[in-house]
Amino acid sequence: MQRIRLRYTKRGRLRFTSHRDFQRAFERALRRAEVPMAYSAGFTPHPKVSYANAAPTGTGSEAEYLEIALTRERDPELLRTLLDESLPTGLDIVEAAEARTSGLADRLTASVWELRLDGVDAEEARRAVDAFNAAETVEVQRRTKSGVRTFDARSAVVELESVEAPSSPADRSTDRPCAILRLVVRHVTPAVRPDDVLSGLRAVADLAPPVPAAVTRLAQGLLDEETGTVTDPLAPDREAAATAPHPAGATATATASA
Repeated sequence: MQRIRLRYTKRGRLRFTSHRDFQRAFERALRRAEVPMAYSAGFTPHPKVSYANAAPTGTGSEAEYLEIALTRERDPELLRTLLDESLPTGLDIVEAAEARTSGLADRLTASVWELRLDGVDAEEARRAVDAFNAAETVEVQRRTKSGVRTFDARSAVVELESVEAPSSPADRSTDRPCAILRLVVRHVTPAVRPDDVLSGLRAVADLAPPVPAAVTRLAQGLLDEETGTVTDPLAPDREAAATAPHPAGATATATASA
């Protein structure tokens, strides 16, 4: 059995695709691309697809991950191309790597988010960010299935900063002020999401964007505690593939089969 790990995106209007909708679209893409999927046992077999830490509905993402199990070996890059062509534009398969190491989900310990606040002045955003960072705790509330839950949104935040908005009019949706925030947050329980941080900014600095924030996940992976950076979770697999001996002719056979 071969395992392939894929990075995919949710762009444009497809950011409103729910995780269940993506699952259905991806399984159709697997059938269209004639991928030799491994299936679970039992009365209702399902293709062996493992999804890891999907972004909330309504947020864009450049860094969603999943893993599939195959019954026959395939070239990862050719498989990526076939699957990408079988999905709608916006749900794009942008990277593939053969699983050479264990624990993909264990390497997704933090995310980098971009929060675009249209209608918010950059200086106002900086003041709110400073107030949030200076606070020891920032309690927010979220409605869950079991009722309203109160938790600290500050402890999971590794970094929150205001960055320069695009200066080119072509990169701006309107002529109104626009603040851009960059957020690095640990994956903890309960999960602290970008909208929780926005609730925290409202609580500590009364920052209330006039329109909903446009939120995009830029990266997710293992958090380097020393530098505060988020590393590429597929890098260990690529490095292992580069150093591992490969049987003669195996690559050519896999490419021809795909």
